[in-house]
Amino acid sequence: MTDWAAFAGFTGVILAVLLTLAHLSRGIPHADGGDTHFAHDLDSGAPAVDDESESHAADDSHQTTDATEHGPSLASLSPASTPDEGREPRPATDEAHGPWPAPDQNHESPSANIPPHMLLANVAVSQGLLGAFLVTSAWYTSVPLSALGLSLSGLPSKLAVGVALGGVLYAVNRAGSSVSREFGLVPDESLRDALTPETTGGWALLLLVVLPLIAGFEELLFRGALVGALAVGFDVSPWLMAAVSSVAFGVGHGAQGRLGIVVTGLLGFALAAAFVLTQSLLVVVVAHYLVNALEFVGHDVFGW
Repeated sequence: MTDWAAFAGFTGVILAVLLTLAHLSRGIPHADGGDTHFAHDLDSGAPAVDDESESHAADDSHQTTDATEHGPSLASLSPASTPDEGREPRPATDEAHGPWPAPDQNHESPSANIPPHMLLANVAVSQGLLGAFLVTSAWYTSVPLSALGLSLSGLPSKLAVGVALGGVLYAVNRAGSSVSREFGLVPDESLRDALTPETTGGWALLLLVVLPLIAGFEELLFRGALVGALAVGFDVSPWLMAAVSSVAFGVGHGAQGRLGIVVTGLLGFALAAAFVLTQSLLVVVVAHYLVNALEFVGHDVFGW
């Protein structure tokens, strides 16, 4: 007999852990020394500096720029930079080299040199562990595979639908991104940039391990568990659960900024709708994977 209440409890714990990790990921360090943050870190019209750095900033004013164009200064974002440490802040930008400052030769942070493949490995491990816990929870509470959208019937047709859906969602996402830029709404792409591989091995890790794990785990949680299993177990509308799961899905991608939360929430609802209509987890996993993979490959390889 299925213990739906216990499964709902396990799912809630996993969701809470995932959202906590998403909140913490706002400060993931880049290999070039930057950090990812919500768009509200860009609210200030100029980079923040501490009192001791005002005279120094005046001498190097050619190295600063408007935050709405290049982002806030590293001194205002990095938890390692505080007035009490007696350190001179690093400049917010360098006109010749882009928005990220050159490494501070005297006070280089160890976290500033974390390579993308280490960040990818961290994502793979965390998503894999959470996914394993969710699968174990479903087994322990005897949740039917059908409630999660798992079935071996019609695999070729489901795979084809997933590929088509992924292509359409990616195209719509790119079109929407282009339109939003025309209105000055630029999505925060710093997290994707931080995870973009620099080697062939890194790309293999990303495309063959990390992105499949992300797509599989997130679809099992947000669509299979929250929409499928809980709707069946508690006799509620799957469309209501689709709306709830999509809000959680958007919040879970908070490292992409406020605009990213909205866009990802809409994408989540499209995937949830596809899950409700097809009753197939495979369809949405394939679509999710393609959207993510095309985003990385299209941007970094083809410059889309």
